[in-house]
Amino acid sequence: MSNDQPPPPGQQPEDDPFSKRPPQEPPQGGQPPGWQPPPGGPAGGPPPGGQPPGGPPPGGSPPPGGPPPGNPYGGTPPPPPPYGGYGGGYGGADPLSGMPPLADSGKRIAARIIDWLIVAVPLAIIGIPFKVYQRATDNDSFDDTVNSLNGGGQLVFQLITIVAFVAYDTVMHAKKGQTLGKKWLKLRVAMLNDGSTPPTNSSLVRALVLWLPTLICCACLWPLLLLILILVDKPYKQGLHDKAAKTVVVSVPQ
Repeated sequence: MSNDQPPPPGQQPEDDPFSKRPPQEPPQGGQPPGWQPPPGGPAGGPPPGGQPPGGPPPGGSPPPGGPPPGNPYGGTPPPPPPYGGYGGGYGGADPLSGMPPLADSGKRIAARIIDWLIVAVPLAIIGIPFKVYQRATDNDSFDDTVNSLNGGGQLVFQLITIVAFVAYDTVMHAKKGQTLGKKWLKLRVAMLNDGSTPPTNSSLVRALVLWLPTLICCACLWPLLLLILILVDKPYKQGLHDKAAKTVVVSVPQ
């Protein structure tokens, strides 16, 4: 018989597996048992529904309706140009920063030819009653030629021609910055300082400098001079008409 005595009533043996409880695991995060999060949200963060510590962010909340409008040229708006913008570039060493690509010179020439044809073809038909195709050398002397021009319909037709070309350029550029030729070739005239559409006064100055010398006295020399200046001018490829109006011709984003 065994000499082991049963334990007293109400007392369990130490090796009884049913009397032992599993050890308690410490809570995650190393917090002691019974720990409760403090009111106002997690430690270090803003309370639920409230503002972050230190008040609202600088500058206030963003305006409703999305971000402000971007650069009129299109794309990322450039930093403010120094010295009022014109001739100073768009911030830093690169004067073309933030500006879309300048118009290709070949496209500018093609657009000008298209615009010239758009105005010149109707004028050629209108000029028939004014006898603009009559040779001035048919007169006997230079004085007779001048008197014929001043007293006849050719002078009137010349005025009509000037008004037609100047008005066409002025109205089209002041409306959308594009003539029909520029629109078809994806070009646009813009103000150099901010990229906006030229106002009426700038468009008029640009048209006058472009067309008056051409139509009055220098039909071949003036367009050639403007073309040379566009090809050699740095960095904005401006002709005299662009410099007078403070404009630049750029490519329209596809």
